[in-house]
Amino acid sequence: MTDGERSYGDEEGTPLGGYAALAATFTTGLGVFAWAAHRRGVRLPDGVPPWDLLLLGTATFKASRLLTKDKVTSFLRAPFTRREEDSHGTEVNDASRGSGLRRAVGDLVSCPFCTSAWVAGGLVASYAWTPRAAKLVCAGLSAVAVSDWLQYAWSRTEQQAEG
Repeated sequence: MTDGERSYGDEEGTPLGGYAALAATFTTGLGVFAWAAHRRGVRLPDGVPPWDLLLLGTATFKASRLLTKDKVTSFLRAPFTRREEDSHGTEVNDASRGSGLRRAVGDLVSCPFCTSAWVAGGLVASYAWTPRAAKLVCAGLSAVAVSDWLQYAWSRTEQQAEG
């Protein structure tokens, strides 16, 4: 093996089995949704309007950050992660701990990019099943995201005015 190549051996501690279990869980959830939707006669939309896509995307962003970075949701991550450091605002940086499935879940719940696929899956399934309720939830999460940006802009404006 050359210097530029890396393997997925046990020496790295990469929890491939745990990742496979998570992928199987996600895929099973998708299958259960598809089966239940078909059984109940849920008609999937022919398309998603751009505004709804923006709403789903903003809600996915906020929910992913809330689940993976917010201090108040650290109790959800605690069995699988340890606190690395406090970040700016109310966010924290956690690192996965343990091995196997525990580490894989820790990697998932401490990574907003990883978690966003799961959140998007849930929101899109909700959007297909009950579009009005899903849009309302997405609007609430999007409002929090906009509020966060406004809070940061306000704080920055105050700092510039004082300094």
